[in-house]
Amino acid sequence: MSNTANLTHSNGHGTGTGNATLLENPDLCTLQTCDLSLASFLYIPTLPGNALFAGIFGAYIIIQLFLGIKHKTWGYMIALILGLLLEVIGYVARVMLHSSPFDNNDFLMYLVTLTIAPALLTAGIYLCLSRIVIVYGQHLSRFKPRTYTLVFCTCDLISLVLQALGGALASTANTVSGSNLGKNIMLAGLGFQVFSLILFGIAAGEFAIRVKNGKGNYNPRYVNLTTSRLFKSFLLGLVVASVTIFARSVYRCVELSGGFNGTLFVNDEALFMVMEGVMIVLATSCLTFLHPAVAFQGAWDEAVFHFRTRKAEDGYKMTSLGSGDVLVPGVEQRGFGGV
Repeated sequence: MSNTANLTHSNGHGTGTGNATLLENPDLCTLQTCDLSLASFLYIPTLPGNALFAGIFGAYIIIQLFLGIKHKTWGYMIALILGLLLEVIGYVARVMLHSSPFDNNDFLMYLVTLTIAPALLTAGIYLCLSRIVIVYGQHLSRFKPRTYTLVFCTCDLISLVLQALGGALASTANTVSGSNLGKNIMLAGLGFQVFSLILFGIAAGEFAIRVKNGKGNYNPRYVNLTTSRLFKSFLLGLVVASVTIFARSVYRCVELSGGFNGTLFVNDEALFMVMEGVMIVLATSCLTFLHPAVAFQGAWDEAVFHFRTRKAEDGYKMTSLGSGDVLVPGVEQRGFGGV
């Protein structure tokens, strides 16, 4: 190993001491020729920690695939698997950065994938709320089930597009100003994600209050389901997942606001591993082990909103309970456009 005093060192903006070619092209650096001032971080990413997170998320992909196919929770399965896949790619990139801390491609792969992955995970959470409304009773909700899904999934899409666009600009930028532009767009996407999660928390909390106040007036078709311990555990899991993703998103906003050279971004791996890694592990653990298809006990496919419904008299809707059509508050009849 070379003496530290002999290593090429950057003072920023292309200036420094040592080999001029390496100062201009940090990708050519190795740990034997440059110090970490020319790397993306001022630390070597931990191999065991990042490999552990990649392994956990990889295992969760297999579980989600099995449960998704078995219970036909297609939308939820796709959202979760895509999010988990990006998590795996991101932590594999950090594992590679352990051996090649100067590789900008590995850095960008980590940055983009781990930044946008939770937006896909929140999409899975948002898909659950409309079904929760249906099993408790639409008459208890201020909004139609489809309104929750359309509003929050649209917010999620906007957040995802902003973060992906910012990541693309940052990864292709050849100037500091271009890189900063990409960073700022990613930050806008993260900020919008935080806003969406706050809005979601308010909407879900307001519905929870209505459910509490409407006790005894639940959808009679699903009373056994909504009062079961498994379903209540699932609801608690959704709360934990939402809170942990929210905490992670706030942290990433603060981290990115300091720029790619900020102290929090380049020099505090321990905080990153907790606020990014542990938070998302907790969220995906809840979304995997308290899987909605299992928690809904066979009612996931039934509790689906439709864009067209046939209303019965007095604001009630038709539904079939086996022997014929009866009027039940808040239950929609199968129509067109189920999701």
